[in-house]
Amino acid sequence: MSTQVHATPGIGARVGYGVVAGLIGGVVFGMLMAMMGMLPMVGMLIGVENAAVGFIVHLANSAVIGAIFGVIAGSFADRIAPILAGGMIYGIIWWVLGALILMPLWLSVTADPGMSDMVFVIEADQWLSLMGHVIFGLVAAAVFYGLCRRTARG
Repeated sequence: MSTQVHATPGIGARVGYGVVAGLIGGVVFGMLMAMMGMLPMVGMLIGVENAAVGFIVHLANSAVIGAIFGVIAGSFADRIAPILAGGMIYGIIWWVLGALILMPLWLSVTADPGMSDMVFVIEADQWLSLMGHVIFGLVAAAVFYGLCRRTARG
């Protein structure tokens, strides 16, 4: 009879794995954003309407969001279905927080005061953004799961 031990990574490892997972998910989502022409708008969050700057800002956000996911998801990182479901839900939460609330409000301060009228406005671009956020969550969760499994195996 064999006993399988699943070690939960420590908080430092979970944060690090989350950063890596967030960056990989961010690259995938960033490609979608590039195809949609959305990266210059992301750059406007720091006052620079440029796709390359937007991609860097997007990756920085992805790393932070991934780190938070790593902390939250660490307790169920040893089971694939819950981690993927958690990733999808996490992506949806960040779609609401980021795309529907924080981004329009931030842009209303840094770029266009009229953007405050776009809070919770859902048009075609926002549905594509939802898809991108869900994909981000799934990719980040899958990467996080893989990194945790690798650690558990030793």
